[in-house]
Amino acid sequence: MTEKTKRSRQQVYTLLVQIGRKAGDGLPKDATGAALMCYASGIDEAEAVRETVAILKQADTAPLDVTGYGTLEEREEAGHEIDAEERALMQRALDENAVIVAQMVPFFGDDQLEPDSLLN
Repeated sequence: MTEKTKRSRQQVYTLLVQIGRKAGDGLPKDATGAALMCYASGIDEAEAVRETVAILKQADTAPLDVTGYGTLEEREEAGHEIDAEERALMQRALDENAVIVAQMVPFFGDDQLEPDSLLN
C-alpha cells in the first residue's frame, strides 16, 4: 500500500477529552482537571480516540472521558461553524498524522463543562 493510498483513508476527528489531575500534568495548581479540544487523525473515530488517549497518557495527563464530534464534514452537516484557524489545525493533524490539542480549559472546584461550549 502506498503512502498516498494510506493517507487518503485518514480523516480528522474533533474530540473533547476531559482529564483529571496527575502529578506533572502541567495544569494550574488549583485546577481539579481540564477539558482539551483535540483534532486527531485516524482511519476511524475509534483509532483517533485510542491515539489521543495514548498520547495524553504519555504527556503525564489522566484522560477520563472522550466525546467525539466527528469529521469536518459531519460537523458541518450538524451545523457547526468552523473558522479558518480551526480548519488549518485540522489540516495540520491530517498532514502530520498527529493529535493537535487546540484548546485547554482548566476546571476549578465544582466547574462543569458544557461540551458544546468549546465548539464554534
